[in-house]
Amino acid sequence: MTTTETNGSDEIALYDRQIRLWGMKAQEKIRSANILLITMKALANEIAKNLVLAGIGSLTINDHAVVSEADLGAQFFLSAEDGHLGQNRAVAASASLQRLNPRVKVIVDTDDIRTKHSSFYSSFDIIIATDLDADTLNVINTATRIHGRKFYAAGSHGLYGFLFADLIEHDFIIERQRSNLSTTLGPETKTRSIVSVAPKEPDNKDSHIELVTKRELYSTWLLASSDASHLPQDILSSPRRKRAVTPILSCLRALWQFTSTFGVPPTGPELLTNHTALAAFTQMCSDKHKALGLPAETLRAELLRSFLQNVGAELAPVAAVLGGQLAQDVINVLGQTQQPIQNFVVFSGESMEANVYALHPREGELGRGLLPVTMGVIDAAAEVLEKEGQTTDLMGLGGQHLGGQQQQQQPSSQMEGVEQQQQQQQQQQQQQQANGVSTAQSTGAGQQQEHEGSGAGNA
Repeated sequence: MTTTETNGSDEIALYDRQIRLWGMKAQEKIRSANILLITMKALANEIAKNLVLAGIGSLTINDHAVVSEADLGAQFFLSAEDGHLGQNRAVAASASLQRLNPRVKVIVDTDDIRTKHSSFYSSFDIIIATDLDADTLNVINTATRIHGRKFYAAGSHGLYGFLFADLIEHDFIIERQRSNLSTTLGPETKTRSIVSVAPKEPDNKDSHIELVTKRELYSTWLLASSDASHLPQDILSSPRRKRAVTPILSCLRALWQFTSTFGVPPTGPELLTNHTALAAFTQMCSDKHKALGLPAETLRAELLRSFLQNVGAELAPVAAVLGGQLAQDVINVLGQTQQPIQNFVVFSGESMEANVYALHPREGELGRGLLPVTMGVIDAAAEVLEKEGQTTDLMGLGGQHLGGQQQQQQPSSQMEGVEQQQQQQQQQQQQQQANGVSTAQSTGAGQQQEHEGSGAGNA
């Protein structure tokens, strides 16, 4: 027996249970997958563990931060005894991760993901970004769209968390019993359609199993995480189903807006004791809840307090649930034998529910139809900068493309970010009031002159 045959037999024995579950073809696709995982915190630890044990081809783990005391309490790949404190998080986790499955190639990348050129993502089959701010997720998703790569985002906040998928357009095949009526090709829902049907055994006339190929279409993070996307109509048309939608979805959207607006998340004693910051976050939650078309009574004050107390925290059980679900969906996508997430999962540790919501714009194309909006913009801008001898900053380019501003200097404290925003708003209000007074005075003077002119004419 040759070495190749021995290795093949050993691998089949190692992954025997998986092969029995989803088949040899799916396992071969999993074995050849090249995956990027960004930010090695508790959630990413769980995702990495499950993917490596499943036998993917290679896993690149990216993180530029160093291990802190808080990391030691939430991540099972790290320990103080091994001297991980102060090391780069990706480097510190890599050895334990590699020991889980020596057949998987584990690659470490310690660069800040925000400095990566969009072409960096083209070498991966799937990109998973965890525990990042909404603007950074936006830029990464834009780059993955340009290069036609599947993208996942995930985050955990204590008892709460979310998963997001943008697979652009994804085909998967299901086996089912053939019915008396022939299967009709075409749309099943706004996002899903049947593209082909074929018998499993074409030469066996007695076979009643058919292979149905379906296609799911997706929206970008920019659309799905903002007010541009809406809940499905079957939810909005039912008062009972609207009341069942978790208000954590509204809180997450408010969190992303707050962080984008003020430059810092609503965490820490400075913000949690600041009435203005709390009022701003509460108003954002209320606005997001209303934009989703949900009843106001489901957004309770005690829930807002609980959510704020959990922002930024890491709980191992919650990370295990979210990480396991995301890793399983990645395996399903690679194997193309199961329907994937469409497209948002919101998890609450209080109710132990992971609700799935298809959040998309009411109008316009999905899937590859969204590509012309972003196609080539970042690459074209980067090419110009490189010709001019300037350094390419993906975050800066993405911010320009998405209509945002250049990255501003980070505030020295959380309160400073909020105070700067408040001062800007006050200045805008004062300017508007001044313009209003000036306009009123000009209007009054004009009317007086017109009245005097009219009086002189009459005289």
